[in-house]
Amino acid sequence: QVQVVESGGGLVQPGGSLRLSCAASGRSSFSINAISWYRQAPGKQRELVAVITDRGSTSYADSVKGRFTISADSAKNTYYLQMNNLKPEDTAVYYCNADVSIATARAGHYWGQGTQVTVSS
Repeated sequence: QVQVVESGGGLVQPGGSLRLSCAASGRSSFSINAISWYRQAPGKQRELVAVITDRGSTSYADSVKGRFTISADSAKNTYYLQMNNLKPEDTAVYYCNADVSIATARAGHYWGQGTQVTVSS
């Protein structure tokens, strides 16, 4: 099994910045194929925000391009979402999803518990 834990959320004013972290850990020998950040605002569906693959390829939702940056510290199995120029519409619970392999076999996706980001003056 793999555990995924997000941190770094909070309250920030419009135009401010936050950096979210996603730490993956487990007893088995596992590897991360890709990390995705999702968010879910009240009354809305969960939406994909950003993805980074094990090869370092990244992709972003149009709504966050140019403002958010996803990055990885693979040695620490820790992944980051740097969020700049935050807007009230970025308010949501942010979730990290890990696409995992265990001993070279695909083992599925693991979710974190989420971290709240609130952008408000």
